[in-house]
Amino acid sequence: MPTEAQIAGGHKANLNNPNTSQEAKDHSKAVLENEFNGGNVPKSGDTEDKNPGNVAGGLKATLKNPNVSDEAKQSAKDRLDNM
Repeated sequence: MPTEAQIAGGHKANLNNPNTSQEAKDHSKAVLENEFNGGNVPKSGDTEDKNPGNVAGGLKATLKNPNVSDEAKQSAKDRLDNM
């Protein structure tokens, strides 16, 4: 089941999609204004605690990824050291 953030995100995407009709855009705009405070909803996962093991795994992957900048690797290393 999609979260409110995902539903609002779909309506926001529809507003910027050049392939959707004006009627669909008007509907999405109305839904955002009436049901989602103009689209101002928390991001998906903002209210949930993150699994520290998953966070650490992602940071470790950042350290080994050759496509990541040295600055990002240093930031990941610092965050790992502070866990």
